[in-house]
Amino acid sequence: MTDPHENALAALASKGRLRALSPAAGKDFTSNDYLALAQSAVLRQAAAEALARGVPLGAGGSRLLRGNHPEHEALEEEAASFFGSETALYFPTGFAANAAIAATLPRRGDLIIYDSLMHASFRDGLEPSRIQAVEAPHNDVNAMDRVITGWRGAGGKGRIWIAVETLYSMDGDRAPLAALVALAARHDAMLVLDEAHATGVYGDQGRGLLNQTMGAEYEGAPNIISLHTCGKGLGAAGALVCLPRLYRDFLVNRGRAFIYSTAPSPLMAAVVRAALKICAGAEQERTQLRMLVRHAEGVMRKLGLPASGSQIQPVIVGQDARAVALAGALQARGHDVRAIRPPTVPEGTARLRIALTLHVTPEDLDALFADLAAEMAQA
Repeated sequence: MTDPHENALAALASKGRLRALSPAAGKDFTSNDYLALAQSAVLRQAAAEALARGVPLGAGGSRLLRGNHPEHEALEEEAASFFGSETALYFPTGFAANAAIAATLPRRGDLIIYDSLMHASFRDGLEPSRIQAVEAPHNDVNAMDRVITGWRGAGGKGRIWIAVETLYSMDGDRAPLAALVALAARHDAMLVLDEAHATGVYGDQGRGLLNQTMGAEYEGAPNIISLHTCGKGLGAAGALVCLPRLYRDFLVNRGRAFIYSTAPSPLMAAVVRAALKICAGAEQERTQLRMLVRHAEGVMRKLGLPASGSQIQPVIVGQDARAVALAGALQARGHDVRAIRPPTVPEGTARLRIALTLHVTPEDLDALFADLAAEMAQA
């Protein structure tokens, strides 16, 4: 009898969707280290200083047992101040944070509406047997409005939760935040904003797209919860959920992903504290990244490729096998570009996800797109 796991892997391979781990090689066009902080001397120094003052590497237990450390609490206090929220809660990963929000905060009788391109971490937190969850077409605020109106008309009495990413990780486009804020206000709804790919890159001092779009006065709104991952633009690890104190207390008491996980490394919490300070003063780096984005878009337009307007530039290929072949060819030429295939993206939209970071120069971009044009012409 063939092992069903073997059959499943064989099926993935036949579709060109079998995943494998591979090391970083060549110029970085795939990481989310947008400001090039992950290997920076300043964060290395912050880690060394924290070790020197006795901050431990491991927490030794969950936050509710002995794992709660002053570095966690200091980070959460500083993050709340930085992002303008009432409180913050630090999670080991963005995945755990998103899943905890979805699984814990909406209550029986509530309605969740989430964008069709919302991250898998949020979807995995949904419990269909307990909460009614509706997937809305991408960036379609009118569709969300119709769902809410219909649900209320049918007798829905609970709270409404609207969940979106502010900058979408595979398409690089932005959520219509002004319209979403207005929608949430109109229906007395909670608005959950995943700022993962915007944190550090957009807004005053890198505070995200809500700040850039709506201004600082909306950051602490009682109906807005924002998630800021620390492993992308901030160059560290973990995630900060910024939210009203009531919901923080509820996550601490009922969020299984928080309660039953070993606390994040206190050393990493200290590094994230340093990253927030660096982020606040990194306007030159953000300006440099914006220049790279504009340069890439100019080259892409010359090649007839649509540009996203952000540091995430997808090149839609369509067929899974072709995307894999193109990525392999570019890697052989010294460009670390990866193929993204379903189910991460919709069927028929396999792509190259080109991420722009401060690890590359305009000349590196020119070389990448020249080689991409040559490879696409041969395909």
